[in-house]
Amino acid sequence: MEYVWFVTGTSQGIGLEIVKQLIAVSSHTVFAGCRNPDSAADLQALKTSAKGILHIVTLDVDSQESIQNAADATKALLGDRGVDYLINNAAISEGFDTAFNMSAAGLMRTFQTNVAGPAQVTRAMLPLVERGNRKVVVNISSTAGTFGKDLGPIVASYSVTKAALNMLTLKQASERPDLIIFAVDPGWVRTAMGGEGVPVEAQDTVSNLPGHVAHLLTLFESATRKHSCKIWTHTGQELPW
Repeated sequence: MEYVWFVTGTSQGIGLEIVKQLIAVSSHTVFAGCRNPDSAADLQALKTSAKGILHIVTLDVDSQESIQNAADATKALLGDRGVDYLINNAAISEGFDTAFNMSAAGLMRTFQTNVAGPAQVTRAMLPLVERGNRKVVVNISSTAGTFGKDLGPIVASYSVTKAALNMLTLKQASERPDLIIFAVDPGWVRTAMGGEGVPVEAQDTVSNLPGHVAHLLTLFESATRKHSCKIWTHTGQELPW
């Protein structure tokens, strides 16, 4: 069956890898949102090998105007079709700050991207998700934002915003039980945000290829309403809030 995906934050890291693996399948149509498409060389390069359909959409999740323009552009290209999977992946981090040395400006900047961004993107894309066959919304979160896991004092701004994203997920799923809305911790992945000294490659946490134990795409594609109102690991294990 053919599916339509809309993924944010796709110029690098996990978002780029999600797009790369999706368009390797001819039945997928992918809308890849990124702030500056012209400078997203790795994303643009995927067009040459894509078996599926790839649309690169200008999307700054910090701008309500940009979000609405991206939703309008997607609607125009889809016609009567909807979005089956909305993946809110875009995020930023202030690094290894702590509760007592974080800056107010940094915290608010991170909150804007990591919480207000997914909230506004989902609201703008909601009419398209409602028309989709799958109606899945995924907020890429983190164990750092859960109260059930203690990561200590570091990455405070990022952790606070991911905790807020988890609550947003609960509120969204509670308001729309007819949709499948959940959060996912993709694990500690070697990306620009995750750092260099990390053992897990983005392709390994995303992959849905045979033989891979950890794969986000299989979790997304197999999701049912039992996944809603919860946070899951990339291996499909439920995490405590």
